[in-house]
Amino acid sequence: MREEPNISYAEQIQHAFEFIQQKYDGPLDAGIILGTGLGQLIQNIEIQLEIPYEDIPFFPVSTVESHKGKLIIGILSGKMVVAMQGRFHYYEGYSMKEVTFPVRVMKLLGIQHLFVSNAAGGLNPDYGIGELMIINDHIDLFPENPLRGKNLDQFGVRFPDMSEPYDLSQISKALEIAGQQGLKVHQGVYAAVQGPNLETKAEYKYLRTIGADAIGMSTIPEVIVARHMELPVFAISAITDLCSPGNIKKVRIEEVLAAAAKAEPGMSLIIRELVKLI
Repeated sequence: MREEPNISYAEQIQHAFEFIQQKYDGPLDAGIILGTGLGQLIQNIEIQLEIPYEDIPFFPVSTVESHKGKLIIGILSGKMVVAMQGRFHYYEGYSMKEVTFPVRVMKLLGIQHLFVSNAAGGLNPDYGIGELMIINDHIDLFPENPLRGKNLDQFGVRFPDMSEPYDLSQISKALEIAGQQGLKVHQGVYAAVQGPNLETKAEYKYLRTIGADAIGMSTIPEVIVARHMELPVFAISAITDLCSPGNIKKVRIEEVLAAAAKAEPGMSLIIRELVKLI
């Protein structure tokens, strides 16, 4: 995020919002965050506007090779959406406020729902590579919280409730869509750590012991901020490597991207159909 003296975080959000609003001032129904290897959903969007992240005031810039770094506005399933083609991660060196900055901006742009995707390791022994997990709860293991510091009262309360971080009606609809389309999906608990290194075998065992079905390095910060603003959230993981006993092996990014590509058509279908129903 580019710094300027004497510009508060709230003012930075406002500047970014106004910059985008000058280019597109229409209604928006949903925001979509596309994770590692999961950017193909963009091909289903009738694009009306593309903005490179580096052009948006105070917007972070993605440093991960597999993340494109564009904000896309267009029509998906008959609804107006704004999609992040590439997200930001704590391990890139950004603060949690920087990681979640775009979610605040999307809220000001008028989105009513947030859809989040990610690539994750499968801790549950029932999961296979290329399968999908709808997130129904999470475990936050990051060392920093995006709500830390002075509360942004204009966005939400000081102590937001997180007993139902993921929209139950959207989960139910997604399971119905998957059943109708013959897609194999799981639902489970997503845990997130700061990364960027992958976990040790002992850490995988610990994560499974505390109740995680999948492990990643993203999503939870964006979800916390969305819920702070009372945005309903649907999140889904592509299982790109296996972290259960007997299945752990050294992982290369090329394998992760290949597994994400295998999962991507089903994930895109579910998100498209959910957007159609909002």
